[in-house]
Amino acid sequence: MAEPAPVPPPVTSVKRYAFRDGVFSVGERVVPSETAVAFTYDRMTHAVMMATPADLEDFAVGFSLTEGIVRAPGDIRTIETVITDLGIELRMDLSETSRDVFTERRRRIAGPSGCGLCGIESLEEAMRELPQVMEGLTLYPTHIAAAMQSLSSAQQLNKTARAIHAAAFWGPRDGLVALREDVGRHNALDKLAGALARGGVAPSGGVVLLTSRVSIELVQKVAIIGATVMVAVSAPTALAIRMAKQAGITLIGVAREDGFEIFTRPDRILQPVADHVA
Repeated sequence: MAEPAPVPPPVTSVKRYAFRDGVFSVGERVVPSETAVAFTYDRMTHAVMMATPADLEDFAVGFSLTEGIVRAPGDIRTIETVITDLGIELRMDLSETSRDVFTERRRRIAGPSGCGLCGIESLEEAMRELPQVMEGLTLYPTHIAAAMQSLSSAQQLNKTARAIHAAAFWGPRDGLVALREDVGRHNALDKLAGALARGGVAPSGGVVLLTSRVSIELVQKVAIIGATVMVAVSAPTALAIRMAKQAGITLIGVAREDGFEIFTRPDRILQPVADHVA
């Protein structure tokens, strides 16, 4: 029996010509890999994403959770990673209850959607009501600074390729708990969701960190994960702010070395103690 094909590396080295200081030179650059990843449930394809081929089981579980296909990791009975010439298939078998829900959902979808939201057939589903997150923890600005500072040293793939997003989970007691990377910001967050669920991490006890702008899909995924605070290096869209407010999430953006901006639920971020000292 032939050995299964190996998973492609997450980064690869390519030849390039550089123009610096008025001179051409020949060399190499490490760039991120991008592979077609198909999510199939009981041999039925649901979605195909272009993604970095790393942390694939976390990706399978996290995507299934944030897209509402399953409610818990245990609803996925088996996960098989199948490597083909065209890409990677994440082949999952569902529990009976989840299979019935998935089959009904597929039956209602008349054709492919062009909106970029997987398996969504209506505006109502795209703008679905989000679960309310728990009250969660309160933090000081120094916590936000420490959380963001922990990102750069942990982004191993981005250190090499300089073109990869990260999603991470940080807690005030444990520091950086998990970090996942991908060329797609949605994919990175799905991988993080899978890592947290599989590890039994309580999402209300920490902060989701993102190295990207914040769109509505990211807020929806964080709400489903159950985290109460999300922090991003860039700004959110207006719709993302609206959805974060509805879900009760503290949304922080433009998080840089000199500070950050809070867009929703600022009550979870406390004034520094020094501000109250005369």
